[in-house]
Amino acid sequence: MSSNYKFEGWVALGPDAAEGKMVWQEFEPKPWEETDVDIKVTHCGICGSDIHTLRSGWGPTDYPCCVGHEIVGIAVRVGSQAEGDIKVGDRVGVGAQSGSCQNKDGDCEACASGIEQHCAKMVGTYNGTYANGGKSYGGYATYNRSPSHFVIKIPDAISSADAAPMLCGGITTYSPLKRNGCGPGKTVGVVGVGGLGHFAILFAKALGADRVVAISRKSDKKADALKLGADDFIATGEDEDWATRHASSLDLIISTASSSKMPIVQYCGLLRVRGTFIQLGAPDDGGLEIPAFVLILKGIKLGGSLIGSPDEIREMLELAAAQGVKPWIQERPMTDANQAIVDMENGDARYRYVLTNEQ
Repeated sequence: MSSNYKFEGWVALGPDAAEGKMVWQEFEPKPWEETDVDIKVTHCGICGSDIHTLRSGWGPTDYPCCVGHEIVGIAVRVGSQAEGDIKVGDRVGVGAQSGSCQNKDGDCEACASGIEQHCAKMVGTYNGTYANGGKSYGGYATYNRSPSHFVIKIPDAISSADAAPMLCGGITTYSPLKRNGCGPGKTVGVVGVGGLGHFAILFAKALGADRVVAISRKSDKKADALKLGADDFIATGEDEDWATRHASSLDLIISTASSSKMPIVQYCGLLRVRGTFIQLGAPDDGGLEIPAFVLILKGIKLGGSLIGSPDEIREMLELAAAQGVKPWIQERPMTDANQAIVDMENGDARYRYVLTNEQ
C-alpha cells in the first residue's frame, strides 16, 4: 500500500530557525514498516524543547529538522503489525518519543520495565534516527510517521487541541508527580509558572495534593497560578524573607525552571526532612551546583525526570478525562508557526501554543 499524500512541514536549516526562519518544504519520512502508523496532523503543541533544538541549544541539531512532538491527528495508514488496536480514522497522538529498542535483544532493563523513555536507543520524535536508518521528523507538518508502540489513542472526552500539549508538557510533569507520591496529605511546590509549570499545578491538584504552592521570581503570574488551582504563591524576587518564611513547608518540589542561576539551595530549604526535589528544566547555559550538606542534613532526595512512557501517557489522559483537566492554550494556525515560536521564546504564551492545520 502506498500513500498519496506528501510529508511537508516547517523545516529548520540552521540555528537561525529559532528566530522565526523555518522554511516550509517537503521531507522524507522514515522508511515504512508494518509496525508504523501515518498520522494526518491536525494539531501540534509548541514545546520549549522545540526552540532549544531549533537553535542547537542542547548540542548540535541534525539539520534539516522539523520539530514538534505534541502531535494529534487522524490515523490514515496503519501497518498490518501495528500495536494498540489502532484503526484508520482513529484520533491519535504522539509525544516526545517515537522509538526504543523495545527489548528486542532481551538486554534492555528500561524497555523490559515499561520505562522506554530511558532506553539507551531512545529515538526522539524529531532530530533522531530510527533503527532502519530513517530520520525522525516532527509535527509542524501535514503528516507524521511513527512506530505504533508510541502512538496513543486520544480519549473522546479530551479535545485534540487540549490533548496535544499533554503529550509532552503534561506527561513531563504528571510522571514525576505520580512517581514521587503526589496525593492526599502532600504539599507540592512548583517552580516556574510557564508551559510546564501550569501543567504541574493542574496535575498536582488532579492527583489530590492537599496544597500546591507556585513559585516564581515575580508576582505577575500569581492570579493565573491561583486560577489554575495553586493554594499559595511565592514571589522570590519580591519577598526578601521568602526562604525563611516558607522553610520546611513542602514535601515535593517540581522545578520547571531552565536557568543554571536558580537559587536551588534556598529551594531545597523549603523541603521538609526527607523531602524530594525533582528537576525538569534543562538549562542551555550550564549545570546546577548544590553543596552536599544541603542534601545530607535533611535527607533530601534530588532527582530528575524525562517525559513518560506510553503507558504513563495513557494513564495521564484517563485521569485528565475523568477529572476534567484542561490546559490553558492558545491556538495558532500552522501557517503562523514562525511567529509563534518567536512569541513563545518571548514568554508571551499563556500557557501553551497549539498549531492547527486547516481541515
